[in-house]
Amino acid sequence: MTETPIMPVHIRRDKFDPVAELTKMREEAPLTGVTLPWGTKAWLATRYQEVRQVLGDATRFSNQFGAGNRGPLQGNNSTPFSSSSDGGTKRMETGFLLGYDPPDHTRLRKLLTAEFTVARMRRIRPRVEAIVTEHLDAMAAAGSSADLVSAFALPVPSLVICELLGVPYDERDEFQQLSRDRLNMSIDFERRVAAGDQARAYMAGLIAQQRKEPGDAMLGMLIREHGDEISDNELTGVADLLLLAGHETTSNMLGLGTLLLLREPDQLALMRDPARVDGAVEELLRYLSVVHTVVPRVAIEDVTIGGQSIKAGEPVMCSLPAANRDPALGDDLDRVDLTREITSHLAFGHGIHHCLGAPLARMEMRIAYPALFDRFPNLRLAVPFEDVEFRAFSVVFGLTSLPVAW
Repeated sequence: MTETPIMPVHIRRDKFDPVAELTKMREEAPLTGVTLPWGTKAWLATRYQEVRQVLGDATRFSNQFGAGNRGPLQGNNSTPFSSSSDGGTKRMETGFLLGYDPPDHTRLRKLLTAEFTVARMRRIRPRVEAIVTEHLDAMAAAGSSADLVSAFALPVPSLVICELLGVPYDERDEFQQLSRDRLNMSIDFERRVAAGDQARAYMAGLIAQQRKEPGDAMLGMLIREHGDEISDNELTGVADLLLLAGHETTSNMLGLGTLLLLREPDQLALMRDPARVDGAVEELLRYLSVVHTVVPRVAIEDVTIGGQSIKAGEPVMCSLPAANRDPALGDDLDRVDLTREITSHLAFGHGIHHCLGAPLARMEMRIAYPALFDRFPNLRLAVPFEDVEFRAFSVVFGLTSLPVAW
């Protein structure tokens, strides 16, 4: 019989909320010593000021774990996100952008930034609107009930990111299952790494095809315009990360956000007001914070944060949900309020690793939420709230399914 794993405190939730233990840590100390599942000792930052300070200081905190910090996130350069096929010798060639430091991070990010600008998002907005409409039409044609996750929340951002990158959408079943396995902390680490290796192998094959005949989407553009500046390994890793993050995070926000709004009719009424949609999305991002934590930082030198001394080489985890509910950021933050105006939340991280796809995610949510509730004004849960299954063991928080009716 397989034992249910005990998740580290920074990944545990109580429905929409961080667990009480995490809140207590934030109240009592800026940084708390914790032991990660693979035995590594680390500091856990839970307050807004300290989390922002760690994430914003790339000169004193590195995204690269050293050889002395073996574990499922970086040990031996084999992770659920970056393949072990390099033999652990040149991690800077993996293309796993979240594990890069300047100047390599600066070089790669500069190649990608133009594809995620607000202006670029405006150009693709009509296509995103069409994708949303197509899926709402399909839901309506199928009957009066659906699983919102499989019918809407997952396929919409998946199709968007596939079209943006140039990934065949008809192969989605394969990469979506691999994504779920990579993020599922309840399964064996070896299986998660194997899923990461398979995903990279899939993307490497696609990159090889694009090298021969570049398409019109982002991968083809990168090869045509910057092919001599980025290796196949780097391009594979970058594309793999964008595909994984591009559908997992937004998908879980759409599912969780819909459930929350169905539970809060007064807040749902605010989401129906076109003038409030942008701010409402920001509040949902802050309140739900579906990404539990970013890639661990490692102190490059001895440093003091929030009065706590951290030695060079010691890892620091950052809890985004705890920081986003820190009273220092505002009042009554354990309550969702779509009239709230907080744009400095950390749902997309902070600093040089601030989420590259944030403009795309914001646009998708600003289109999808209003369209969903306009199309189905009587949308409701089709099961008791207690029966809704949360993704309790996933690196990205969300729902397994969301049965709804209208």
